[in-house]
Amino acid sequence: MANQTTIANSITLKGVGIHTGEEVKMTFKPAPANHGYAFQRIDLEGSPIIEALVEHVVDTKRGTTLQKNGVTIHTGEHVLAALVGCEIDNVIIELNSSEPPIMDGSSKFFVEALEKAGLKELEANRYEYVVNENISYTDEETGSEITLLPADNYQVTTMVDFGTKVLGTQNATLKDLSEFKKNFANARTFSFLHELEMLLENGLIKGGDLNNAIVYVDKELSEETMDRLCKAFNKKSISVNSNGILDNLNLHYPNEAARHKLLDVVGDLALIGTRIKGKVIATKPGHYINTQFAKKMAKIIKDEKRNHVPQYNLNAQPALDVNQIMDILPHRPPFLLVDKVLEISDKHVVAVKSVTMNEPFFQGHFPGQPVMPGVLQIEAMAQAGGVLVLNSVPDPENYLTFFMKIENARFKHPVVPGDTLVFKLELLSPIRRGICHMQAYAYSRGRLTTEAQMMAQIVKKKQVKI
Repeated sequence: MANQTTIANSITLKGVGIHTGEEVKMTFKPAPANHGYAFQRIDLEGSPIIEALVEHVVDTKRGTTLQKNGVTIHTGEHVLAALVGCEIDNVIIELNSSEPPIMDGSSKFFVEALEKAGLKELEANRYEYVVNENISYTDEETGSEITLLPADNYQVTTMVDFGTKVLGTQNATLKDLSEFKKNFANARTFSFLHELEMLLENGLIKGGDLNNAIVYVDKELSEETMDRLCKAFNKKSISVNSNGILDNLNLHYPNEAARHKLLDVVGDLALIGTRIKGKVIATKPGHYINTQFAKKMAKIIKDEKRNHVPQYNLNAQPALDVNQIMDILPHRPPFLLVDKVLEISDKHVVAVKSVTMNEPFFQGHFPGQPVMPGVLQIEAMAQAGGVLVLNSVPDPENYLTFFMKIENARFKHPVVPGDTLVFKLELLSPIRRGICHMQAYAYSRGRLTTEAQMMAQIVKKKQVKI
């Protein structure tokens, strides 16, 4: 498991806010482990902090707006995308305004600044949510959809269709975060001419410039509109390129619009607050559906963390296989209910049981509706605990574990054929006089199924009296 990171040094950028037109000073500052991303408004009394979390999203009309206790941050998604793309986990983003500088409308300058600041590894493990099943969110009104699939790393694909001649269907794919700096960080924001006119009429994009946004001309450019644009952007004249782009701006990529949409997805999903190991497929993405999906993911992850659901590679080489388990435990099939041990230390054990329809107890529990008996789930956890405690003696074959007490047993979900049970047991206190006290959990399908506290005693076989 990789360690968390922050930046080695503080670094400052200056620019203009896209909507406010105000001069902005922004400083990236190192942050401790488990801090995450947070914006700090040093222009306000008390220098309030707004954590970059989806729970603070209040508006998505012209970017993603965060608000906490009346304090607002506008259009932070390009900054957050840069942090994700540089694989930095913890940073304070200090601002003297309500929005970061727009720069050239991309994440390029933020990435360059972060690289100059340097990377610092922290002494804390990085938590990563591993996607084990498909998760999706659909906006029925717009047809936008985001789906998250299992994958070996964080990947993003965006598919956009604007339904115009000047900008039709485009796709972009990020196969690994290592590609972000080179292939996506410099993808600039864009707008259609009709949207630009509306923004100008409403007194917005005061910091806008034809060099920090691509403008696609999707309507006839009248003399009146030209004059208004020249005045707004301090230009003597404005023209339309052969590719339908306003003024003399050259595209970095033929699919730069799709790449920028991907950049926005990365930035908005950073608001989940947890790294993702999975593939995102975003169809017609936008800030609204991006943040709605982020809210859904944040809830899923919060629920799993609350239930202490661990993430393990079930295909990894086991610490103990079934034969080694039988060298420790006296149990034999069909009553041996532990298939392998993934992890074991002097304080904890993680074991696995694959539940199949061939289990003998399914013949009577229940015919036509097979469910693993709760008492056998407890027994399986007890056997895993037996491996833990007997592994502490040099000759486990000469010992037995007798359970003295089982408390606070709870059964949250039924276990059925096809489930894979993952048991995690931890010592609640050191083993004394052969007595151990353990907390036991059983998980299946990404959720907690069973839990209990157990007390057991290690006894030599020759001391056992029947």
